[in-house]
Amino acid sequence: MKNQTSITSVLLMSLSDDQKTIHVLFIFFLLIYLMTVFSNFLIILLVVTCAHLHTPMYFFLGNLAFLDMSYSSVTGPSMLSHLITQHWSMSLSECIAQVFFVLYLAGSEVLLLSSMSYDRYVAICRPLHYSQLMSWCTCAKMASLVWSTPFLVCIIYMICLRRLTFCGPNLIQNFFCNLPHLFQISCTDPIINFLVLLVLAIVIGSAAFVATFYPYVRIFRAVLRIRTSDGKSKAFSTCTSHLTVVLIYYASITFIYLIPDTSNFLTLNRVVTVIYTLITPLLNPLIYSLRSKDLKAALQRALHIQRLHPDTATRR
Repeated sequence: MKNQTSITSVLLMSLSDDQKTIHVLFIFFLLIYLMTVFSNFLIILLVVTCAHLHTPMYFFLGNLAFLDMSYSSVTGPSMLSHLITQHWSMSLSECIAQVFFVLYLAGSEVLLLSSMSYDRYVAICRPLHYSQLMSWCTCAKMASLVWSTPFLVCIIYMICLRRLTFCGPNLIQNFFCNLPHLFQISCTDPIINFLVLLVLAIVIGSAAFVATFYPYVRIFRAVLRIRTSDGKSKAFSTCTSHLTVVLIYYASITFIYLIPDTSNFLTLNRVVTVIYTLITPLLNPLIYSLRSKDLKAALQRALHIQRLHPDTATRR
């Protein structure tokens, strides 16, 4: 058996070898990242400051905006740094930390989307009991589960990950570290870790999947029973934004985690990964902003107040 030397760093795959293309990509992704942070922060600010947005729907939307902003910050700044310096490497500990936060935030988003689906189900199918079923106490409990459950699961999985040793080759076929990439550079058989991950994915993932999509089965049945077209249109408009976000999210993670990371799909996988990690966190606030009259009204009101009192913010 050959001697195996543990690696201390990993080498990420460059997005391009052409210098001009790299400059274009850097400007493009920098704008995407700044717009993502700004748009999601703006939603959080509106949800916190506007009294008429203090509802369960916008409470969860504020959580989604914070989650998207955090997810983009896990991969975005490091990728921009690699683009500008052209040093596509990071320490193994940094790579493992990135894996932890990617898994944690992805798991949180899965649970958060299911919570938002339940909120839409109650609003459309049980409107008379909405204030009782979606009380602030219930929302706080659901949010605590959204943020704490994936954290505990990821801590347990990171402990299991300590059994692996990494001896290379240390090349990772992407611009950031994800769990499948760690399996590829491990010189320890990762079958136990893979089985643990599979069990967790089946138990938590399938439960979250059912909790996310089953309410929409009930919603569609309820909407179809509405006789007036205006009533149907109003009911659909309250859940279209969320359903769009859900479909984009699940389509992306399905491709990334279920399609084999082979040479045939390598380029396509990297494109989908960019969309999933950088573009989707920007699309989410845009989708909600375009579909939500309340958000647009809150933004217009805030801009109108700023025009009327331009020196107020300066004095503050």
